[in-house]
Amino acid sequence: MSRNSKPYEIVERALGLSTADGCVVIADEHSTANLRWAANALTTNGVTRGRTLTVIATVDGAEGTASGVVTRSAVTDADLEPLVRAAEAAARAAGPAEDAQPLVAGRDADPAFTEPPAETSSAVFERFAPALGESFARARAGGRELYGFANHELTSTYLGTSTGLRLRHDQPNGTLELNAKSPDRSRSAWAGRATRDFTDVDPAALDTELAERLGWAERRIELPAGRYETLLPPTAVADLLIYQLWSSAARDAAEGRTVFSRPGGGTRIGERLSTLPLTLRSDPREPGLESSPFVLAHSSGDDASVFDNGLPVAATDWIRAGKLERLVTTRHSAGLTGLPVSPGAGNLILDGGDGRSLAEMVASTERGLLLTCLWYIREVDPATLLLTGLTRDGVYLVEGGEVVGAVNNFRFNESPVDLLSRAVEAGRTERTLPREWGDWFTRAAMPALRVPDFNMSSVSPGV
Repeated sequence: MSRNSKPYEIVERALGLSTADGCVVIADEHSTANLRWAANALTTNGVTRGRTLTVIATVDGAEGTASGVVTRSAVTDADLEPLVRAAEAAARAAGPAEDAQPLVAGRDADPAFTEPPAETSSAVFERFAPALGESFARARAGGRELYGFANHELTSTYLGTSTGLRLRHDQPNGTLELNAKSPDRSRSAWAGRATRDFTDVDPAALDTELAERLGWAERRIELPAGRYETLLPPTAVADLLIYQLWSSAARDAAEGRTVFSRPGGGTRIGERLSTLPLTLRSDPREPGLESSPFVLAHSSGDDASVFDNGLPVAATDWIRAGKLERLVTTRHSAGLTGLPVSPGAGNLILDGGDGRSLAEMVASTERGLLLTCLWYIREVDPATLLLTGLTRDGVYLVEGGEVVGAVNNFRFNESPVDLLSRAVEAGRTERTLPREWGDWFTRAAMPALRVPDFNMSSVSPGV
């Protein structure tokens, strides 16, 4: 199928070819632009485009409705009918789908459904690239080297169903990761930003931040494992709470398999998780963090269902003023648990802090650790949501309200749910880039958290 084929026409043709009892077609038009650099010089840049087509066929049988899902890229005209038939064959070969529901009913078509897809290009870096070049010069003069990449994606998604839905969503997604190193590579500092269009990213400000951190690291201090008062910056808080959101499926909780399960049965909805008045929420219309206002499910799982494609996504408080308010539910799991339908969303925001900046929180710290970011986060125990991982690119010792040097890295063992219960301060909420999960989830706004006894379980070698 040529690039000249219009996405909405592909959706309509696939729906027209379907002989199944129900059909959902999702066409994703992708375009990306990127820059990469190393040792204060650009190394590569490029622009790519692509298309992915997902066909979901549903077949009604005597024992229930079955579904078949097939996704392919680079679909040609000759491939379209075989793709539809493959989805139908998969549905007929499958047993009844446990999550089967009537497909979402059609409503007024999105006026943009028949418009061409939005596309990014190297023009997105028109102002950013010269500013980055100036940062290279400053870094070179300051005796440090900058490494990193900037990536901008634009995905236009067209959703059509046999029940009449015709919806479209454009999702921009930009990330910047900048790493500064000393010439001997003994010191390293990282900063990252999420952006929709790179107009709000200032490389000079990031370079200034990294230069300060490299300066802090000129003094090295060795500390043993243990529990320390710790300031978690917004990026680290985001990585932990995103994993918490991914682990908050209502059905799993109701069946006694997660940290959100109530001993003896049911869920912990209504329980206080934090003494701070924190609200963890998602809102597809959050300014600067906009995400799809309807469900886009390319496959079914504990927290998503292909039968829910096109279902509206509303603003949702997962935790409200410290109390667990909602868990992620599909229409199917809502029926099983008796909880409201609450689809997952494409952003996550934590509100309710005291409004202080991270620098102000450092200034009021008598003795503690300041982290840069976390990585290699893995689950240890789903029943408590105990996670393990490593610190990276700078752990700093704070004494008397000032950073006095860099300490060794650690492995940590912590549950984000426990951290919320033990946090004694939350600062100012600000947009942030999760470092560990930035390839999958970038739209987050978090405050820094002060935890009085963060568990650094062992010392980890490395910068």
